[in-house]
Amino acid sequence: MTNILKSFKLDGQVIIVTGGAGLLGKQYSNAIAESGGIPIIADINADSAVKTAKEIAAKTGGQTLGSHVDVTDKKSINALVKKTLKRFGRIDGLVNNAGLDPKFENLNANEHTNSFEDYPLDLWNKSMAVNLTGMFLCAQAVAPAMISQNKGSIVNISSTYGLVGPDQRLYQKTNPKAKTSYKPVTYSVSKSAVLGLTRYLAAYWAGKNIRVNTLTPGGVYNNHEDEFVKRYSYRTTLGRMAKKYEYNAAVVFLLSDAASYMTGANLVIDGGWTAW
Repeated sequence: MTNILKSFKLDGQVIIVTGGAGLLGKQYSNAIAESGGIPIIADINADSAVKTAKEIAAKTGGQTLGSHVDVTDKKSINALVKKTLKRFGRIDGLVNNAGLDPKFENLNANEHTNSFEDYPLDLWNKSMAVNLTGMFLCAQAVAPAMISQNKGSIVNISSTYGLVGPDQRLYQKTNPKAKTSYKPVTYSVSKSAVLGLTRYLAAYWAGKNIRVNTLTPGGVYNNHEDEFVKRYSYRTTLGRMAKKYEYNAAVVFLLSDAASYMTGANLVIDGGWTAW
């Protein structure tokens, strides 16, 4: 019987984190390093990826790698995988975290002023390319290494809005002169599709010792306006938004041997949003 605490360790495991320089990507990468793993911080912003990797290495004393990746570009993803294999010789895990989620504090996020009836096709295609096709391409690219090792773990990041429709009331301003805002259709649809991709891959790689699971987080506080925080918190049974580090243990769990009998599943951590 394996020591329970040791089963959560990721000692020496090489794990790619897409969107690794973002708000949650940094958290996941730090958690992997703290658990003994080697995070590959992959991000569209190459400078931020390299900076994040250096910061994590300095903090934990472990190995890291920061690299550019465009998850919509197969050549870019293949280059990342090639670089990782050349440097470390293996790929043990993938956290499919990169995604588009336009923030409401960004006044230039045109998605928020488009109702479903007139939502632009180009915005639909752009979001699907990153949020869904990117996961498909990344999983496809790491598969040969995992198959040859006869072991691997992939964690696809979804959202509560992949389980339930957005409560559009959260995004309305009390100011009657303010423009009506919407959580865009692309976010819900793409995050819902992640669940299907997870189940397909878990079943497809049956017998290959490659586990594929989904992590479904709720909203994370990131300097949101008080009005939004109050509305969002009211909708959760815990009465608050998540702190940015509160998903770290879940990511480590899903990547580690502690979850060795878990595949094709969806781990929901949403503060009770979907409990009622």
